[in-house]
Formats: sequence, C-alpha cells, structure tokens
Amino acid sequence: MDTKWKEFSHSLLTKIIVFMIVLFCFSNALTVFLTMVEVYNADFELAFEDSYYQSRKYIAKTNNILSDLLLLKRYQSEEHILSGATVTKDEIKAKEDRLYRDFEYSRRYNHNLTDEENYEVFKEIYAEEISQIKDTIIQDDLENYNKVLQRINGYPGLVYYVRAGEQEFTNSSNNLQEDIQDFPAYLILAGQEQKMFPEEIKKSPYYHWLNNNIDQIKSQDAFYLAFAENHINKEISEWQEKKDLVLGNVYKLVGFLAVFLVAFIYLLIIIGRKPGEDKVHLNFVDKIYTDINIGMCFSLITLWFVIIVGIGFHSEVYQIIFPATFIIGALGLILVLSLVKHLKNRTFIKHSLTYSIFFKIFKFVKDVYNSGSTGVKVVLLAVGYPLLVVATFFMFPITLGVGAWLALRKVKEFNVIKEGVERIKEGDVHHKIDIPGDGELAKLASDINGIADGLNKAVANELKSERLKTELITNVSHDIRTPLTSIITYVDLLKQEEDQEKIREYLEIIDQKAQRLKTLTDDLFEASKASSGNIPVNFEKIDIISLITQGLGELNDKIQEAKLDFRINAPEEKVYVYADGKLLWRVIENLLANVFKYALMGSRVYIDIEVFETFIRLTIKNISAYELNISPDYLMERFTRGDEARTSQGSGLGLSIAKSLVELQKGSFKIEIDGDLFKAIVSIPKYKDK
Repeated sequence: MDTKWKEFSHSLLTKIIVFMIVLFCFSNALTVFLTMVEVYNADFELAFEDSYYQSRKYIAKTNNILSDLLLLKRYQSEEHILSGATVTKDEIKAKEDRLYRDFEYSRRYNHNLTDEENYEVFKEIYAEEISQIKDTIIQDDLENYNKVLQRINGYPGLVYYVRAGEQEFTNSSNNLQEDIQDFPAYLILAGQEQKMFPEEIKKSPYYHWLNNNIDQIKSQDAFYLAFAENHINKEISEWQEKKDLVLGNVYKLVGFLAVFLVAFIYLLIIIGRKPGEDKVHLNFVDKIYTDINIGMCFSLITLWFVIIVGIGFHSEVYQIIFPATFIIGALGLILVLSLVKHLKNRTFIKHSLTYSIFFKIFKFVKDVYNSGSTGVKVVLLAVGYPLLVVATFFMFPITLGVGAWLALRKVKEFNVIKEGVERIKEGDVHHKIDIPGDGELAKLASDINGIADGLNKAVANELKSERLKTELITNVSHDIRTPLTSIITYVDLLKQEEDQEKIREYLEIIDQKAQRLKTLTDDLFEASKASSGNIPVNFEKIDIISLITQGLGELNDKIQEAKLDFRINAPEEKVYVYADGKLLWRVIENLLANVFKYALMGSRVYIDIEVFETFIRLTIKNISAYELNISPDYLMERFTRGDEARTSQGSGLGLSIAKSLVELQKGSFKIEIDGDLFKAIVSIPKYKDK
C-alpha cells in the first residue's frame, strides 16, 4: 500500500495536478485581494467590526465633524476673524521665526555679528513682511473658516447645535436640545453631561479618537450633533453590504491561501523525485544558471506589475488580473521549482554563473600559481596586487590594509619557522612547526616537520635495531647453544660408553639435537633471504580455498594429535589470488605450524576467507594455550615466541618469515591479540582476468 501511494504521489500526473492547483489558488487569491483593495477600496478590518456604530467609518466621520465644529467655535464669524481676534501671539511669533530662519540661510546674515545684532538687521530688512504677518494669518483663517462651513454643510443628514459663550451655531430650525433624543444616533457634550447614543459606540476600538476632541470642549460650552434617520439607515445599509462583500472575499482569500500553501509545500517535497528514488532529477530548465534564474523571476514580477498598473484598475479587473497572474505565475513557478531542485541537489551556489566565472578565474590563477616556481608566484603577487588596488580604488584603504595584514602574517609565519628550525637544530626533534594552510611557507614548515619526523624515526629505529641485535644475539646463542651443548655432552658419553643399547640411545639423541640445530640454521637462513628480497617470486592464478583444504588434509595427523577443530568460512564459489603458490603455502604452513605449537588443545581454529574488490583477506584465529601478555608488534619480531620462557619448540622466526614472504607477493600481514584470542590476517592481491 505504501509503495503504491509513493508511486502515485511522485508520479508526473500528480505533479501536474498539484502544479495547476497551486497556480489556480494563487491567481485567485491575488485577484480577490487586488479587486477588494483597488476596485472596491475595501478595508479588511471591516470584516471584524461588530456594528456600524463601532466601525472605523462612523467614528472617523463623527470625529471629523466634531473637529470642524471646534474650528467653527474658534472662528465664530467673518467679522470676528477680520477683527484679528483669532490671531494669537504664538502664531505671529512662529511666522516671524520662519522668516528669520530664511534670513539665517541668506547672504545677508553676518556671521561676525552676534545673534542680537543679526536680529536687528533682520527686522530692518524684513520690516514689510513682519508688518504683514497678522494680515496673512487673518486671510488664512478666513479661508479655513469658509472651508469649515462648506464641510459642515456638506455632511448629509447632520443636525448640530453649538453654544460657545454668547455665540450659538446651528443648522436646525427646531430646539435641538429638546428634540435630539428623537434621532437614532446623537452626541451630547454640555458641561458635565456627556451622552451618546447608541451606547455601543464606546466599545469601538477607535473610540479614543473622539476623546482627543472631547477634551478640548470647555465646561461652559455645549455641543449637540445628531444624524437623521433616513441618512443613518442608508449608511448602515451600505456598511452592512460592504461588510458582507468583504467577509465573503476574506473567506475566499483564506480558502485559496490555505489550499495554495498545502499544495505548494507538497509540490516542494515531491519535485525532482521519482517513485522509489532519492536522487534529484534535473531537466532542461534546470540548466539555467541559478542567478540568471533569480533575475528572470524578478523580471517576471516586474512584468506583472507593468501589465497590471499599465492597464489600470476598474470593475472588470478580475478578467485581467487572473489570466495575467496565471500565465506569468506558471513561468515563475517553473523557475522557482528549478531553484528548489538545485537546493535539494546541493548545487544552488555551484550552478550559478557568478560562481562559474569566479571559479574559473580563481582556478586559472591557482593553476598558474601552483605550476610556477616561487619566482613566478612572487611575480604574480607583485603584478596582481597593484592591479587589485587599481580595480578597487573606491575602497583602496581596505585593500591596502588587507595587504599589510597579509604581509605581517607571512612575516610571523617566517619567524615561527625560524624559531622551529633553531629548536630542531638544538636537538628537539619532537618539535612541530605549526603553519596552517597550503602556501609556500606552510609547505616549507611541513617539509621541515618531515625532516624532524625522519630524524625521530631514525633515532627510534636505531634504538630498536640495537635492542633487536642484542636480543637476536641472546636468543640465537640460547637456541643454538642448547642443542650444541647436548651434542657435545652425548658425544663425550658416547666415547666412554660400551653398552650398545645406550650407544644407540645416545646416537638418537645426538641426531635429534643435530636436526634441531639444522632447523634453526635453515630458518635463520630463510629469514635472512626473505627479509632481503632475494627469493624469486613466480606470480600465478591460485585457488586459495583448494590450497588451504589440501594443506589441512596433509596435516590431518597433526590436527588429530592436537585435537583441534578447524572451521572454514569461505564463499561457495572459487576464490583466486595472484601470488606465488610455493611461497603462499609456506606462509600458510608457518601459520598452521604456529597454531599447532601454541593453540589450546581441544579448541576450535577458524579460517575465514573474505573477498574484496582488489584483494582477498585470509584470517586464521585460535585460542592460545599460553598467556598472551605481549604486544602484536613485539610478537612479530624475530626469535620471539608465544611463551616468553622459550620452553616450546620452534625458532621464533615463523611469523617474521611469513610477513616477509607475504610482502614479497605484494600483500600485507598483521596479527591481532584480543585476550587469549590470536588472529593472523593475510591480505593477498585478487586475481583479475586480463
């Protein structure tokens, strides 16, 4: 079921369907939004308003009327304005200050004089303008007064009454103070009385707008304003109609956006994938450089704005916005999905034209830099840096600063190398010169560290060689002297013995010790030849499984004697190696001999054969009868045995000979010790058909 669903969800048909859903929902959502904002001038907050009296429109209109009535109270009449009663000292001072600021920025202002002296000069020069300030303010007030009257008389359905001292202003023929409560909506501000109907106005989130104007009404003043029933009913009807329109479109917008987001996210997940594959598949569109792709996306957005703004908004805008958005959006979505595929493929940066150009330039300079000598690099730096300074002349201080910083850094690196060489010269061969990077100085430091490592290894090898020589002499002396001493002893006894039975017994012992001495000599000779590489190697195709099986058959008597259980874990098919058959059998024979000598009697011996691409690994594992309290490296040394007391038979050269013979056949040999578990691991090149 999961497989079928994954195949369907990642199929081309599914991607096309989801692609069309994304385009359709996005185009509709944008069309609905622009239609409401530009054509119907709808405020989306209208959808969340509870009633007309709590709406932004009603509160804003009431607040504007109240502001105009406050201005009407101030201006009173044309005669009042012409008398200059509306002009304040602050207004005159403000006008005069503006004139003085103009004077300060003019050529007439003398910076050598004090502010007081300059102000006296200003009053002389601007005497006429100063004398006309009051008349100018009066004319402005007259103009504003007429505008206020026009606005107040232009409010449909408005009835008002204002009393300020002895002045009264009204557009009602009736006594509004008595009849105001007959209106469906009114506002009373008289002395301590503040009353408005309906009361729900105070719950409006915009009610604080009214408070700013209400606070300016004095206690002795009275403001009454109301709206006629036919007008208010019309406003409520228009508000409700517009709210229903906005609310319906909000539902559409939310629905389209929800489906768009779900479909778009799903499309982002499945794009570039095929059923049952994790690889990102690219097509011809994805060959477009990512930065050019981004530029094309912005160009499509600009084209959309040009088309929409160029045609203009009108009642039929839906017929224009939708197809334009759908077509341009389809092209844009294809480009965006291409960018998403590059993000998934981790090629977003590398597939840009900018990266390609700079990478090629950098690679060219780097190739020239790396292929040349130090002199070429110095010339490149000497020529390239001035060119860089010229190219970045607008920020040359930064370029020079970076150059100085790099030069100082190189000087510090040189001093570090110099100090390191001094320490190594004085005998501190373990000292490391730490220069990060891969520049010339870093390479020089690495080479010096290599020399120090070589010296350190040479000293360690020399010490190890001296130790091995000492142990070699000791072990050889011990192993040869023991049978030789026995031979000499029994020869002396043989000279004095007359009993033929004992003579035969002594001769048998002498023969055993002589054979032991011969074995030690032969092993020593073979180890010398193997380590020096003087043994000829004849490479051929060898079936290693048959070689081991045949060898175990020949050694069956020893296996039975040691009561060992051999378990072979190998592939069913034949496994061929490229090696010398005789030398390879000598290696296996040495390892098996090691097993017979040191394996715990009655235990299991595992032989594993593993096949790799270029080599075959042979692993022989056994449980040691002796406590393995020595390291694998020490055990690989010549004349070293698994029992440190050297009571077992053998020369201690078996593993050393095996290692040398394996390396002659271009393989590798190592041993591992885990508690009493002994593992010999041989890696031999795999045979390949030519």
